[in-house]
Amino acid sequence: MADKLRWGILSTAGINGGLMGPMRLAPRSELAAVASRTTEKAQAYAAEHGIAKAYGSYDALLADPDIDAIYVSLPNWLHSEWSVKAADAGKHVLCEKAMVLSHQELDAIEAAANRNNVTIFEAYAYLHHPQWRKITAMIAAGELGELQVMDGAVCFYMDEDHDNVRLCAGQGGGALWDVGVYPVTQAVILNGGPPVEVWGHQVKGRRGVDMEFSGQLRFANGVIAHITAGLRSPRRQSLIIVGADGTIESDTSARFTTPLTLTKRVFTPPETGVEAVTVSEANVFQCEVEAMEACVFDGADPVVSLADSRSFLKTILALYESAETGKIVELDR
Repeated sequence: MADKLRWGILSTAGINGGLMGPMRLAPRSELAAVASRTTEKAQAYAAEHGIAKAYGSYDALLADPDIDAIYVSLPNWLHSEWSVKAADAGKHVLCEKAMVLSHQELDAIEAAANRNNVTIFEAYAYLHHPQWRKITAMIAAGELGELQVMDGAVCFYMDEDHDNVRLCAGQGGGALWDVGVYPVTQAVILNGGPPVEVWGHQVKGRRGVDMEFSGQLRFANGVIAHITAGLRSPRRQSLIIVGADGTIESDTSARFTTPLTLTKRVFTPPETGVEAVTVSEANVFQCEVEAMEACVFDGADPVVSLADSRSFLKTILALYESAETGKIVELDR
């Protein structure tokens, strides 16, 4: 391998905008290639964004021996297929969330990573940022006391007449798969694994996907997490973590900006007022790219492990099962 991680991007999706700059800024990476379903589209995209190589098929990009890592930004239902194909081509993989929609897909990705000795991880960028490390450090240090309740929400408005992959029924569309995964993963990480039981409620739109999703997760440690996801609500992104001795309140919207701007955490100990906790500024997507560099060049473990992804998947599938059946669903640990 070269002294830099040479990245190729599968698709010309708008979400690429968050990663292309960081791939150029990260010290041990370079953006080398892009692929689309037609040569014309790939070449136009490459010219617009200053990318050296353009391929008219995804397979052609994977066949390039000078590409070391692949960013999979395809629609959700294609993530597993092309992550496995990239791994079998000897490439490391950063795959957009949701990386998989079933346990069978995750099994296939895990097997591909193992047989090809490559790193594959799911692109939850916020988990790489100093602000998240600060939150987890405060909790680990006991600054909040025993955790009690969490409340996370991500909502925005989308016209159901819009031609968007988020509205594709049965293919990873819907509020929970799109934005509800954020409060779900926050709760799972902070409580050390999936919940013991969940309750979910969804409101489906005319396209057959959940346009609103609410859920309650009960963890083995007694913590109750409430999650809200919406595709037809005013924009709202927040996280509240309540402990016996204090509370962290966060507007989590900053993690979606590029570069990521400073977000303050508010910590309120009993009877001592409000403290603004300063978190260092960082580009959350560059943090993610550098995490892949560390895995490849330094042998580091991924920040988001495949075991984490399995816990996320198990929780999301249980929430959907609960919403469909109207019953509380217990999870096997």
